[in-house]
Amino acid sequence: MGDKFNPINKLVQESLSGAISRREVMRRGAILGLSASAIGTITSINGRLAGAQDATPTAEVGSWITKPANLRSDLAGQKITVVLGASGSGTPFTKALVAKFQEYTGIETTLVEGPESATDRLTIAYLPVLSAGDSSIDAMMIDVIWPGILAEHATDLSSVLTDNGGGYFDRIVQNNTVDGKLVGVPWYTDAGLLYYRKDLVEKYGFAGPPATWKDLEDQAKAIADGEKAAGKTDFYGFVYQAAAYEGLTCNAIEWQISQGGGNIVETDGTVSLDNDAAKAAFDRAKAWVGGIAPAGVVNYKEEDSRGVWQAGNAAFMRNWPYAFSLGQAADSPIKDQFDVTLIPMGEGEGAQNADCLGGWQMMVSKYSKSQDAAIEFAKYATSPEVQKAQAIEMSELPTIEKLYDDADVLTAQPFFAALKPVFTGGAVPRPSTVTGEYYNDVSTTYFTAVNQIITGAVSSADAVSQAASDISDIMSEKSS
Repeated sequence: MGDKFNPINKLVQESLSGAISRREVMRRGAILGLSASAIGTITSINGRLAGAQDATPTAEVGSWITKPANLRSDLAGQKITVVLGASGSGTPFTKALVAKFQEYTGIETTLVEGPESATDRLTIAYLPVLSAGDSSIDAMMIDVIWPGILAEHATDLSSVLTDNGGGYFDRIVQNNTVDGKLVGVPWYTDAGLLYYRKDLVEKYGFAGPPATWKDLEDQAKAIADGEKAAGKTDFYGFVYQAAAYEGLTCNAIEWQISQGGGNIVETDGTVSLDNDAAKAAFDRAKAWVGGIAPAGVVNYKEEDSRGVWQAGNAAFMRNWPYAFSLGQAADSPIKDQFDVTLIPMGEGEGAQNADCLGGWQMMVSKYSKSQDAAIEFAKYATSPEVQKAQAIEMSELPTIEKLYDDADVLTAQPFFAALKPVFTGGAVPRPSTVTGEYYNDVSTTYFTAVNQIITGAVSSADAVSQAASDISDIMSEKSS
């Protein structure tokens, strides 16, 4: 990683060792300009990762999880700590997953909830701990863009693919393989989707969901105007993720690529960000803020947008597949009133559908003192049995191809059938492979610039020009 993360590394490492007090962590974190949530993550690490959870599941949650046939039975009594999802709607299932692993194997497993922000998770919770060679974390979920960053700290998990019977999507396995080492086993995958209120699309006379951004703008405005006139003053046309974090990189890449603006960095290392189509895409998104989208969308992350959407207060939402099953919950105000489709495309030259590839992998730290138990957890969590349960109960997209043809999965999540081709060769990636360990620097530069544009702090011309220059410097450093 770039030098700018060194002060944060030092702060976390000193907190880990107990060399500085909680008050000193807070003081120095404020000086470094860290967010309150990031400072909270560091202060909770003091001597031990915080957020350890009682793994007792909620009744019936996790009922689809069945015991994989090849789990080892000779590791009972070993102890591991695993870092999984942030506290939120998925917590009950995560607790059930861990509880059943303990039941099946006898391995004592401490569950730690990671920060919601992927950026904070990487730079605050993972990198400083791993860079210090600390053994606090045994296994952890990592983003699809992190294998190149974390490879030096990872145990090779190639054997897990064979143990679980293979069949994982090749492009995700390749993404996770660095210099012949499988850094993370594909756990569940993602692609950005457009959620739409099919009842409102029909109510306002539209033939179907929007195919282009212009369609979306027209439909969102008409529906929002109509609903507000009917008394729903808090109703909006479109919600998405536009806070200055990794989620904005995902959204902005979809805007940029779908409207012919290329990627941030091309596969040959060329920095292509500074072009008219990209700037036009960002200016278009700026016009949404305070129009078809709430003014506060510039601070929204996934759960913020889902909260507005699932309360019945938006016509369209860009989000990941996890939101589907939550929207279909028995107590959801929008149950059976929505569907999903591809992210809209632009109208001009180079326009295409562009659904950002996401997803999470299971990694084992090479510093773990319980390697066998940690690998067993990675094997269990990414097994066909657990992935099937996640698909049915959480609408998480499997990374094993055969599960897209599973009758139980398709009964619960019929929209999965249309998404299989996306992962066999459709979704657009972020430029994590070409940027390698410098990806986080590139992404941070990018989402910061885009957030400045859409908040009106900096013009698109100036922000894109400066970001492209900064990214070129980063790529030059990578090549040196």
